[in-house]
Amino acid sequence: MSYDLIIKNGQTIEGKPIEIAIDAGKIAKVADKIEADSKELIELEIGTYVSAGWIDDHVHCFEKMTLYYDFPDEIGVKKGVTTVIDAGTTGAENIHEFYDLAKQAKTNVYALVNISKWGIVEQDELADLSKVKEELVHKALAELPDFVVGIKARMSKTVIGDNGITPLEMAKKIQKENNNLPLMVHIGSAPPELDEILAHMSKGDVLTHCFNGKPNGILNKETDQIKDFVWTAYDKGIVFDIGHGTDSFNFHVAETALNEGMKATSISTDIYIRNRENGPVHDLATTMEKLRVVGYEWPEIIEKVTATPAENFNFDTKGHLKEGYDGDITIFTIEAVQKTLTDSNGFTREAKELIKPVKTIIGGTVYDN
Repeated sequence: MSYDLIIKNGQTIEGKPIEIAIDAGKIAKVADKIEADSKELIELEIGTYVSAGWIDDHVHCFEKMTLYYDFPDEIGVKKGVTTVIDAGTTGAENIHEFYDLAKQAKTNVYALVNISKWGIVEQDELADLSKVKEELVHKALAELPDFVVGIKARMSKTVIGDNGITPLEMAKKIQKENNNLPLMVHIGSAPPELDEILAHMSKGDVLTHCFNGKPNGILNKETDQIKDFVWTAYDKGIVFDIGHGTDSFNFHVAETALNEGMKATSISTDIYIRNRENGPVHDLATTMEKLRVVGYEWPEIIEKVTATPAENFNFDTKGHLKEGYDGDITIFTIEAVQKTLTDSNGFTREAKELIKPVKTIIGGTVYDN
């Protein structure tokens, strides 16, 4: 048997030996040892890790926007990330243009369509509810079923104007009428109040910016404890997604949640060109390092950027190193190095372990990092 590519001498994040064969863009074999011929061979140095390709489920990468934008390969393949989900940068009126550009990227690009028809052209895209056209969203979903994997509603003061909870009610109606597809909800400053937002969300809905340091966040600043109604939502099965962003990740909130037994479900960046180049985000690896400093273990961190987002957004052939799955793989090292990490509010922690992508493999094609 001959394969297109064989990766030898790898180890899983749990430290188990692993070798992988890829053929025609798919994983063809996974074993402790593979003895076979291949057109291409990667022999890894001892101590190098292999995981399913990293998935960043909250990015902004439609390069023609002016407010929040980036280039898929700058935040994807070059950073060890095989798949990105653009979280509502575009709406039904401009998502086709985004799709045409996204197809040209090496990185796998998917999108959540903003319920506002032009997406985030301006900060207050849900202040004018005439921009929310259910039939346009349905049309975009029907025309781009392999690209659009869900919908996005940004529910914070600067976005909704005087509309209160109404945009989320409209998003839930759109969701219900389109096969209960994934819904991501951005939270920030009130109104609307977080308890009202969470009350309208269902099991499997994604709450992004879960560990922001704002008064309308999950932490009661007076008691320094997680709010009771947040626990109710968490236990209900609402997905708590990091969505780090320029203003939405706070070390103390994340640490307090962990101490109480609450962990983020998935890890994402909310990256775009400014917080990539100037910080505090930089890339997915840096966000993963921040969760390690908070107290998460590396195996669960890897799961939260592979299997978990794949499940949340219905990627049936991603997120696992299994035969028949896509040949999307991240090869990385973990090094004992000191580094100062900064959250969205300027607070710092000292990391002692850094995770560094070495090679990114997308559909069986190998790219060096």
